[in-house]
Amino acid sequence: MTTHIKQSVKIALAEDLNGLPASQGDITANLIPMQQQLQAEVITREDCVLAGCAWVEETFQQVDPTIHLRWLAKDGDKLTAGNKIFTVQGPARGILTAERTALNFLQTLSATATEVASYVAELTGTHTKLLDTRKTLPGLRHAQKYAVICGGGYNHRIGLFDAYLIKENHIMACGSIAAAVTAARQQHANVKVEVEVESIDELNQAIAAGADIVMLDNFSLPQIRQAVAVNQGQVKLEVSGNVTRESLRELAMTGVDYISSGALTKHIQAIDLSLRGSHTL
Repeated sequence: MTTHIKQSVKIALAEDLNGLPASQGDITANLIPMQQQLQAEVITREDCVLAGCAWVEETFQQVDPTIHLRWLAKDGDKLTAGNKIFTVQGPARGILTAERTALNFLQTLSATATEVASYVAELTGTHTKLLDTRKTLPGLRHAQKYAVICGGGYNHRIGLFDAYLIKENHIMACGSIAAAVTAARQQHANVKVEVEVESIDELNQAIAAGADIVMLDNFSLPQIRQAVAVNQGQVKLEVSGNVTRESLRELAMTGVDYISSGALTKHIQAIDLSLRGSHTL
């Protein structure tokens, strides 16, 4: 994860600095005397679940390693509007150069964690786990999936490399569900195999083929209940497609093991954060 954080921050800073060192790339900060020191604090203007502290740390570190941060909250904390998140002290130039990039990470990842937490709350008292998807912001896959965990959710596969998800087009190309699952087992015997199905008949085929997880794609509530009854715990069942916060609890009460939603990472609104300079030193 450390490597991903460093790379993400490097790319984000390059957008602001045109790939130049901070001393050259931020022409506005250069208006400030080099020796000027600044102390500031970051607050949240709305309730949220915090996520992204490591990205903030890395941003200030890459801009100017002499900048010091003191955290007043940690990832996963539930904050209310007006809460202080951290204080920052050091050269004014560096702090103001890093400010927007650091807050971009924090407001986006906290938004993801906050959205996830609101969904997880709907599942209280059930055994159903909330999963994310690959519908993440480009370049922020690992970051957003980390934020999902901060919000109390769970990660689906990280990418196309760490688990099989056999969909309609894969099944057609392989010839059948059984053929696709068999080929997956032959290639990587210890990798989890999930099959997406669109009917009870396909569910039975996936169970017979030895899938680990079956995704019920856009099943109606009566169809989901039927699938749970047919399955009898033989494989893990996942519900996906048109999932909303309002429908979560009813879906979970059917007895499925997982509910996945792309909204957790793509239908988010950045948390309103503010950096306020308290005084210069």
